[in-house]
Amino acid sequence: MSQSARQEEETNTQRRAQVLGLQYIDTSLVAAPKLYPDLLSNDELYKLKVIPVMYDRSHILFGITNTTSQQTMKTLGQRFLDQRVSFGLISETGYSNYMKLYDPPKQVVYENIALNTAGSQNLIEKVSAMLKEIKPDDMLAYLVEQAHSLSASDIHMESQHDNVRIRFRIDGVLHPIGTLEFERYRTLLAVVASAGNISASDQNAQQGHISEDVTMADGTKVRVNVRLETTPTVNGTDVVMRLFNLNADNYTLDRLGLSPDERAVVDEIITKPTGLVLVVGPTGSGKTTTLYSILNTLNSEERKIITVEDPVEYQFPGIVQISVDTHAAGNDGSFAERLRAILRLDPDIVMVGEIRDNDTAKTALQASLTGHLVLSTFHASSAAAALTRLEDIIGQNPLFVSAIRLVMAQRLIRKLDDSVKQSYPATEAEVATIKGVLDTLPASFQKPDISNLQLFKPGSSPENPYGFSGQLALREQFTMDGAIRTLLETQHTIISAQAIEEAAIKSGMLTMLQKGILKVIAGETTLDEVYRVVG
Repeated sequence: MSQSARQEEETNTQRRAQVLGLQYIDTSLVAAPKLYPDLLSNDELYKLKVIPVMYDRSHILFGITNTTSQQTMKTLGQRFLDQRVSFGLISETGYSNYMKLYDPPKQVVYENIALNTAGSQNLIEKVSAMLKEIKPDDMLAYLVEQAHSLSASDIHMESQHDNVRIRFRIDGVLHPIGTLEFERYRTLLAVVASAGNISASDQNAQQGHISEDVTMADGTKVRVNVRLETTPTVNGTDVVMRLFNLNADNYTLDRLGLSPDERAVVDEIITKPTGLVLVVGPTGSGKTTTLYSILNTLNSEERKIITVEDPVEYQFPGIVQISVDTHAAGNDGSFAERLRAILRLDPDIVMVGEIRDNDTAKTALQASLTGHLVLSTFHASSAAAALTRLEDIIGQNPLFVSAIRLVMAQRLIRKLDDSVKQSYPATEAEVATIKGVLDTLPASFQKPDISNLQLFKPGSSPENPYGFSGQLALREQFTMDGAIRTLLETQHTIISAQAIEEAAIKSGMLTMLQKGILKVIAGETTLDEVYRVVG
């Protein structure tokens, strides 16, 4: 509290004392307050809302506040019959400052989580004990801060039979961090729900977005920026928070890890004024990061860029971003409606957060044919499956071939830590598996020599017991030309994803599996990791 605000509070308290006919005590003038801990217990000081300001054998002066009851004053007079008991009015801040002397706040030591302790029983016990002690707001800020320090992508809070488990997803894999008792979890859930503008008691799945600054008890300032997903389970409400990285420098094409061939295709497509670019994959595969990186690269004074998102995950200067709550009642078609509205604002580039329905898909296709570059994400297992899924949504449509410029599918796999990875001679089974995939590469591709093949497995160190560090993107992409264009223009029945993929491969596309195997041969990851993610 500022000095002027404190002075104003004391002046108001003095006026109140005059009205009540009470002595006024300005505690701000007491340089070294004297404490009398044997007179009343801390619990009584809190309950009665009084402070013993002066005490001797004959007299006790109690400081009271506006909320101290008349019954309390009468009770204290009857309790201390051997002394003369009097009362003086003090400010609420004066009372709070005295209580901090009688009952000093516990010094909270926040447990820092390191990669080499994540998942250990010792860490889980320490974090669980610490979460019992800190403020509810600090629980949320602490979890977000620690997740950011570990480069985690998600925080999972899962209701189990006996408690609530908290896990971080680090490099695509979940690690236990701590547990909460249900009563304590309900307090945290209330904080999360309030910050995310959702209901803590709703029995339906909900989505929200938290964007706020929190100062924890130790003075640490934490920026909480997460996408929130809740769902009821048999044991209670589960929460998943997706973390957003607020560093704009991370959203550039140079940081996406595109191969020279992939980058050349992307650069050519996005510099054209029209067309639809689709980035597909499951949740957590980096689709939004890819789209934001393209947008940030294209962002200039000469272009007008508008996005329609649910929610806006990161704000870029110079880009018009519109947040749409598609989960609110009556907003089922809001993506398509907003998209049609913003097309009248004369944008050069439009990003649609996700194509989810027939109306949005058709509007996006039409927009890409009428002078706009449209970027969007789509849930599909592969680049080829994206076209078949779109066809499922809108039916056979001649706009496909003319509208779609680029389809990119991607997955994230863990990268071996170069400082601890260990080489070993590939087994016969591993060589056979790798050879089987290499045999599917296009004839024009220069296949690597796998004679005397050396592979790598994760090692371990005190700092990194898991042997992986960071993630790599596996991407497959094709443009609407060559064998794919011929297939779509000549085939008038439903086309399978397999047929589209075969045509894409004939046109030079490498699949995610093929690229994963090439990264295995290069010593960047393992066979198990590729098949864990790609299948």
